Order: sequence, then structure tokens, then C-alpha cells
Amino acid sequence: MTKFTDLGLAEVLLRALTHEGYDLPTPIQAKAIPPLLQGRDLLGIAQTGTGKTAAFALPIIHRMLGAPRAATPKQPRALVLAPTRELAAQIAESFRAYGRFARTSVAVVVGGVSMGPQIQALARGVDVLVATPGRLLDLMQQGRVQLGGTEVVVLDEADHMLDLGFIIPIRQIVAKLPKTRQSLFFSATMPKEIASLAGDMLNSPVEVTVAPVATTAERVNQSVILCDAASKRQLVVELCSDPAFRRTIVFTRTKRGADKVAAHLEASGVSSCAIHGNKSQNQRTRALENFKSGRMRVLVATDIAARGIDVDSVTHVVNYELPEVPEAYVHRIGRTARAGAEGAAVSLCDNSERSLLRAIEKLTRQSIPATERRSNPGAAVEADAGADQPRRRQQQQHRPARNGGGAGAGRDFAPRDRNARPADRNGKPQQPAAAKRDARPQGAKPAQGRPQRRDDRGPARAPAR
Repeated sequence: MTKFTDLGLAEVLLRALTHEGYDLPTPIQAKAIPPLLQGRDLLGIAQTGTGKTAAFALPIIHRMLGAPRAATPKQPRALVLAPTRELAAQIAESFRAYGRFARTSVAVVVGGVSMGPQIQALARGVDVLVATPGRLLDLMQQGRVQLGGTEVVVLDEADHMLDLGFIIPIRQIVAKLPKTRQSLFFSATMPKEIASLAGDMLNSPVEVTVAPVATTAERVNQSVILCDAASKRQLVVELCSDPAFRRTIVFTRTKRGADKVAAHLEASGVSSCAIHGNKSQNQRTRALENFKSGRMRVLVATDIAARGIDVDSVTHVVNYELPEVPEAYVHRIGRTARAGAEGAAVSLCDNSERSLLRAIEKLTRQSIPATERRSNPGAAVEADAGADQPRRRQQQQHRPARNGGGAGAGRDFAPRDRNARPADRNGKPQQPAAAKRDARPQGAKPAQGRPQRRDDRGPARAPAR
């Protein structure tokens, strides 16, 4: 079994790992650290919670120890790009922990807070700069940071960068980096845009794949509660009031929904706080600290925080609403069962979300056990089964007749009989006008004025003069 001592890391790093209580590397650490120590570029495909931060932080600090030099003002030696403020802060915290005996200087550059302290830290010079793309680009345009001397660049959670619209800023940042550098690229999925970006950034990279893209954490006990939409509030209080739910993250789709759920839990006696993009950085930091310290049992979050929350001992994840993108489900439930621990994920699914549940099960290739809590399950099943009927009728209306292809397929082009009369609604041939006149009773007079319409009520009105 591989140990950190077998990977060739510097003694001060091994000492820091012992201080943190780490002895055995995770699979991605065991596979990534040796080629990174050799200076190779790396393409890592791994889901969140697999230990990626240590996989790139340890080799970067080891590299700097091998070629020590004083930090240059405005010019970081290593740059780590992260999609969210929370993830950037946690990466910086990990660098400080692993480099505690190496005296590695670290700075964080993110939006939502004042630029002043960040500018001062850059002016002093830092070894490692962890940044979100938007704020970094702003500081680069102001001349506060220069990347000409950067030796290593790391792009973490690249597919989440794509979701947040950061691809163009990232390309602008990468264009300012020196061509001779070591590049590390980590992503849980590999859509076309991300694959193209990786191809432009990396030079003959080592590829490390730890887990399939849609693999959920093995130690997560997953379950679904089929419920009515109106009963979700009661159910989330019922779940979070259970003493077993010691540290729980509840996920919602919207920021407003997160605030509402957190307020409802608080009103029901469950200590909770919300975290999302509309919160200031200070509010988000305070919410995370309260959650980590145990002052708050429940953290209500949106998907933007799904990959940015790295809190130990999260016992449960509750999906108050299922995500519209099935991959987000994997990242949500990955907040629990970390570092070898076990956890549970409970999803509340109303009738309108059944298609989202099917998409998640198809992606993860598993059937999630369900508990029935709907008020009228029979009617709900019929409604769910009939949801596809309009689509089927529409497909049938647009489906061509099976009488051959080509132009006019589905039509009847048989010669028309000029003596044939069109049929009425009962299928009988209509009589010619002369025959209708002849069939009129004796003495009957033609109707005067406007003829009475079929759907009129009462006697016909005389035409207006």
C-alpha cells in the first residue's frame, strides 16, 4: 500500500501531513504526485471530494523548496484558478496547512470584498496566488498583478468554470502566462469547450482518471421521498429535527428559495443559515464558520456552493429540490461521506420532478430507493404516466403515412371522379342544390335575410336597417 513517505516529498511536507493526521494518499494523490514532481503537465478527471487539492498543492510547494527564491512583488510563482470564493479560500487554507513548515506565502484574490488588502498582499509578493477569474482579470488590467514569472498554473473545477461563464476570462488570463510553465488541469466532466481549453493549455500531459464522471460517492446512502410539493417544508423540518442529522447541507435551486427554507427551519427551532451568490463575502464566510463550528446544524445552499463547500463530518445532504442538471446531483451529495467517512443523501421529489429523478438515475446508472409520502399516490402515478401523452399525439400528427417516401408521401393521388359528390358528416353523399330545392316541402318559402346560425339562441334577428 502506497504511503506519502513513498512519493518522494520533502521532509517538511511529510511533517505537515503528519501534523494534519494524513498517512495514506488518496488514489488521485498517489497517481498525480509522482509525475508532477517530475515537472509533467497533468490532466486529472476526478469528482469532487477525491483529494485533488493535496494532489497539486504538495508538488507545487515541493518544487518551490527545490528552487527557493524571494517572492517578487506582483509576480506570484504559482497561480491557482478556482470557480467560487469558498473554494478559493479553502484551497488557500490547504496550501497554508501543507506549507506550515516551509513558510510558503499564500494570497487569495476574489470578488465581493475590498481590493485594498489584496493589492497590499500582492505588492509584498507571494509564492502562491489563489484567485477567481473575474477579480484576477480586474487586477491584471490595473497592473496590480503580473504573470510573466509564474512557473505553475492550476485550473481547478474546470467544468464548473464553464457553467459560470468563465471560459473567456480564463483564456485571457492564460494568454498572459509564459509559454514555458507547468500546467495542471482538473475537471469532473469533459465537455467539448473544456476539452478544447485543456488542449490549448497542456503540453503532452499525463492523464489521471480516478472515478467515472457520473459515479456517486460509494459511502453515501441515497434515498428519495416521493411527496407533494406543498409538504416539502414540513418534511425538511422533520428530517433536520432528527438528532442523527447532526451536520446537514440542504440544497435548493434558487437563492430566494434558500433564504425561505433557512428562515422556515429557524422558525421551527432548527438552527440554520443560508449561503448563495447574493450574500456578501463576509456573510458567506460567517455562515461557513458557524456551520463548521457547530453553532448552526443546517447550511442551506444553492448549486454554486456545491463544489465550494469542503466541511468535514457532514452527516447528511438533503435535496429540497432536485437539480435540473443531473451532474449537479453527484456534486451535491459529494459533500458528505468525505475522507473515508459515511453519509446519507435524502432527496425530496414531487410529481413535477419525476423526470429529473429519472435523468439522475440514468446518469448514475442506479435506481435510488424511494419512500412514498404523497397524499394520493394513485392519481400521481396516472398524472406522471400521462405526462408524455401530448408529446406522443404530437409525434403521431407529424408522422408520415406508410405508403412510400418522397414528395407527397401520405397523400392519396387517385384520379378524381367528377360525378362524385362530397360526403356529409354521416358519410352520405351530399345532394346537388337542385335536388335540395326539389326536396323542400310544398309551399315552403326561402328564408329571408341573414340565415340563422347553428349556435344562435332564440329567434333570428331581423337585419339592421
